Amino acid sequence: MPLYLSRFSYTPETWARLTVHPEDRAKAAQAYIESVGGKLHGFWYAFGTHDGYNLWEAPDNVSMAAVALAISGGGALSSFETTVLLSVDETLDALRRTQQIQYRAPGG
Repeated sequence: MPLYLSRFSYTPETWARLTVHPEDRAKAAQAYIESVGGKLHGFWYAFGTHDGYNLWEAPDNVSMAAVALAISGGGALSSFETTVLLSVDETLDALRRTQQIQYRAPGG
């Protein structure tokens, strides 16, 4: 199954609610991805541009998009970005396939 890396940031209101009622949001994230047949591999909070990161496994892009849309539509986040991750083997396959593409740079 494909892997996905999500970066998220909470709204100030969400942080305010969590300071009054702390909760393990990894459990919620796990339930969301499992509802589409996926798996949560990790949930981390961070300093910096984003408040946290998730590593997910989902059956396909549509399943992951459904989870992302449900989370984004919930109103607790100020940002939510998801990146499809490629394995080394998938990247090597893509590199090999570039030989089949007759790319021409703009203006060239």
